[in-house]
Amino acid sequence: MDLVVLHVTVADANGQLVPDLGEGSFRVFENNVEQKVSFFSRADIPVTMGLVIDNSASMREKRAQVNAAALTFVRTSNPQDEAFVVNFNDEYYLDTEHDFTSDINELNDALSRIEARAGTALYDAVIGSLGHIKKGHKDKRVLLIVTDGEDNLSRNSFEETLHAAQQSSATIYAVGVFSEEDLKHDKKEVRHAKKALTELAEATGGQAYFPDTLEEVTPTCERVAREIRSQYTLGYYPTNAAKDGTFRTVRVQVQSHRGKVSVRSRAGYYAPAAPSAAD
Repeated sequence: MDLVVLHVTVADANGQLVPDLGEGSFRVFENNVEQKVSFFSRADIPVTMGLVIDNSASMREKRAQVNAAALTFVRTSNPQDEAFVVNFNDEYYLDTEHDFTSDINELNDALSRIEARAGTALYDAVIGSLGHIKKGHKDKRVLLIVTDGEDNLSRNSFEETLHAAQQSSATIYAVGVFSEEDLKHDKKEVRHAKKALTELAEATGGQAYFPDTLEEVTPTCERVAREIRSQYTLGYYPTNAAKDGTFRTVRVQVQSHRGKVSVRSRAGYYAPAAPSAAD
């Protein structure tokens, strides 16, 4: 089996990132069996990132502040990062001129391509973006999703999207920009949308945020960028070397001199499957 790599976020009881832990502070369990940590780093490494932005009609009045927040996210991130923009409504579009770019002007142009149409094909956009991010040149990969609606047009289901996220090495962060008007219009839809975003993010070691106002979207994106740059990277070779295609749960424990801490990493991964006789 190849090295399994985990990107781990550690925060104290006040939600502040804990940046000063050593390798001995971490224990990793796969299917409840402790693993030997073979690789450890707390370096700020560049990432391949995808900005997946809702372009549906309900976002029309929100896009200016969302675009500014997305650019702030890029500026707060590692200068060596590479990024792409996917805008989506009833379909999704790769809107950066190149597959990946570090050019703020190119990213701004891509974010400014607003064609607000009805429909929210979020799951299709996420699966498409997870496919595109595989072409990236950085070992660490992140998707930032910004949306204000529940998926209502995707060909892919939520279960298929969650499966794709679990198979990917990308960490997903989501920002739900739901207004008071959205809540008045359909509280049940907003609740379903929040649940889906939270499950997608947490399955990959990321997190979903639901700021109360548009003014909070920029500091939320800055917080995500700082978290990405402050993560620990751990690697281990699984004691179960079977190439059986099964889902392996992963759990990370941390001991810190700061007392009780919260730990986030991906919830698990799919082991590679052995080639069949037909292959």
